[in-house]
Amino acid sequence: MTVNPIPYAVLAERFAEEQRLHPVPLTAADIPLGYDTITPQWLTQVLCADCPGAEVTALQLGPGDEGTSSRRRLLLQYNEAGRLAGLPASIFCKSTHTLTARARIGVVGFAESEVHFHRHLRPLLDIEAPRAWFANANPHTFNSIVLLRDMTGEVQFCDYPDLRTRAQVEDQLGLLARLHARFGPSYPAVAGLYTWAGQFGYLATTPYRKAAENGFRQAEAVIPPRLFAREAEVFPATLASALRHAELPEGVIHSDVHLRNWYVTRDGRMGLNDWQCVCRGHWSRDLAYCISTALGIEDRRAWERELILFYLDNLQAAGGPRIGFDFAWRHYREQLLGALAWWTGTLGQPRNKQDMQPPEVSLAFIERMAAAVDDVDGLDTAG
Repeated sequence: MTVNPIPYAVLAERFAEEQRLHPVPLTAADIPLGYDTITPQWLTQVLCADCPGAEVTALQLGPGDEGTSSRRRLLLQYNEAGRLAGLPASIFCKSTHTLTARARIGVVGFAESEVHFHRHLRPLLDIEAPRAWFANANPHTFNSIVLLRDMTGEVQFCDYPDLRTRAQVEDQLGLLARLHARFGPSYPAVAGLYTWAGQFGYLATTPYRKAAENGFRQAEAVIPPRLFAREAEVFPATLASALRHAELPEGVIHSDVHLRNWYVTRDGRMGLNDWQCVCRGHWSRDLAYCISTALGIEDRRAWERELILFYLDNLQAAGGPRIGFDFAWRHYREQLLGALAWWTGTLGQPRNKQDMQPPEVSLAFIERMAAAVDDVDGLDTAG
């Protein structure tokens, strides 16, 4: 699929009409318009279909969490049949119920892609990643909801100060290699995803470009002087690196593999969360993004070449192609720019949109990635 954005005024009109009609969700084909519209009857339809006689009898909404999407935890109660069936006592929900969320991630295809991933691709993957009980999206209004297995208390979610060990990064890269090797460009369900080149190409025509440029300037204190002096070259080279994906073999990539989207299981395995940016693209984006955000600068400098070789061995072992180091090294270097822009664009958002990530998180990741770009001459590779 290709990005086919609609004007904000049209999106707002569709949103208002949907709110005016305010249909009550009754069947699995319906998508709630807000968490307050979710009923036990609807949850029975989407959670209990395979458990005859089971019903959700009550629900309790957890605290709201607004970011690029709207997130809530739901606590559930069942009748006896539901309890005996072992249905989940809680679920974690992500939605684009708000107009802001639809404007941010709906029109670019992120919400549809996440739903597509959970419905068609996640069941076929042997990786540590959340599973969805239900997922649906409306391509006309960009309303969506995903009901995920609640991992509260079962895993430890990573945060930006908690740098990973080499063994943990190797576990991350092994997971990515299995993802990248599983679906080639000809796999039918891959066609249901948007492309990274198309998504970034569209974003480059919107205020996102100004946000990325502003964020780069705001982060001057953590950007190597040599790289900052070439500020005017950065976004054009970043766009060129994104468009390069259209020239390379495309597969399924997570596309937003920064450290905060990873978690550690009770047995110490690394898992990958938050699939809203999943798309078709080249594996080098995930590779560069993961290594440059998971490690401190000195560890990345010491290990990055060996980690790339580790990834390539695992990609081939998982059924992917045999890739030479020189090819991987070139694209690793150029794709660092796209990872960097994802965070300068976050930092540089207007004040009324800065709920996406705290500034200290953006600055920490920008510092690591900017150092990587400078160390490996990524700007000259992508230009």
